[in-house]
Amino acid sequence: MELLQILMIVPAALVGLVLHELAHGAVALALGDPTARDQGRLTLNPLRHLDLMGTIFLLVLHFGWAKPVQVNPGYFAKPKRDMLLVALAGPATNLVLAAIAGILVRLLPSEGGVVLVIGRQMLLYGVVINAALAVFNMLPIPPLDGSRLVHALVPYRHELTWRKVEMWATRGLFALMLLGAVTSTPIIGRVMNPAIGFFLRTFAGVGS
Repeated sequence: MELLQILMIVPAALVGLVLHELAHGAVALALGDPTARDQGRLTLNPLRHLDLMGTIFLLVLHFGWAKPVQVNPGYFAKPKRDMLLVALAGPATNLVLAAIAGILVRLLPSEGGVVLVIGRQMLLYGVVINAALAVFNMLPIPPLDGSRLVHALVPYRHELTWRKVEMWATRGLFALMLLGAVTSTPIIGRVMNPAIGFFLRTFAGVGS
């Protein structure tokens, strides 16, 4: 990856990762859980949110993660419902960011000077990176946000079974990511690309 490309991707990656986690913490606080606030996670400081490996994966493979915001469902009035709302807050924020970047792409002229070209490309990366964050995190695999949706549907009597599934699914997810990185075959990326392409076409009108 060229240096200029990295410099154009980094702003979108930082904004997407930081606001994703900030949204989790803010919604948790609104629902009664002060854990994220007390741990200093309700901040725009990227150093409080970034995970080294997750950021590297995001830059190289266009999907990744930040340090998960800790949530204590014991504070919630309706733990399953509220955990689901907290989980959905992150991907929803990324989709809003992708939509904003896409609208700005549509408003910019398609031709112009170097500054305009670079700005437009940075916005396109903003659409792709945030769409990728939303789609990746909504995969129904622990510890991703999508697993919270499944968890919300699991009856309490099957909680123990679900915990065992979570443990093995998490290991499987990391094994797939490592396999993709080692073999240069983005297995998860191939699953996600159709959805990312859909958002790129819908928000920015690119590829349509």
